[in-house]
Amino acid sequence: MKNGINQHASLKERAIAELKAYWIIVLYLFLFLGALTTYRRLILAEFGVVYVHYGVALFEALVIAKVILIGRAFGFSRRFEDRALIIPVLFKSVLFGALVFLFGIVEHLVEGWFHKESLAAIFEKIVAIGAYELAARVLILIVAFVPFFSFWELGRVIGLRRLAALYFSRPNATSDPLAGAGEAEANH
Repeated sequence: MKNGINQHASLKERAIAELKAYWIIVLYLFLFLGALTTYRRLILAEFGVVYVHYGVALFEALVIAKVILIGRAFGFSRRFEDRALIIPVLFKSVLFGALVFLFGIVEHLVEGWFHKESLAAIFEKIVAIGAYELAARVLILIVAFVPFFSFWELGRVIGLRRLAALYFSRPNATSDPLAGAGEAEANH
């Protein structure tokens, strides 16, 4: 029975860790997509167009975060993790950018199906309106994913607690194992 309790606690801990990861990803994406929405709103305001779609930015952040966690759960994003960090960072950025692109296509398909449009009409809309918008958003997301996956990979390599300590704890030269590393490299 004790093994069952430990397994249950482990499952609970993993669920909590996944939930934390999900909300951290959502926060990052919402801040980024919210800033992009603000930029779009300000540009369109120059032409007298009212654009306030922050809810869309939040919804997209929620969905994209779930896509990232599902991708991680299936493990197809683990390729190249044994290489220099830039390789898995760029791979994951492009991979998840492509997944977001595919999700955008599926989103348009479902929306068209919901409105009882024909498949030809849906694809015509995607090509006429959505293709450039989706491509631009994917390009922007790939660029936004680079710093995100840089932190992700750094946390994977050095540990999330250590990464968090580097960012959220006071620097202390005596307890920092990386202190002086640059000096040691300079001496060689």
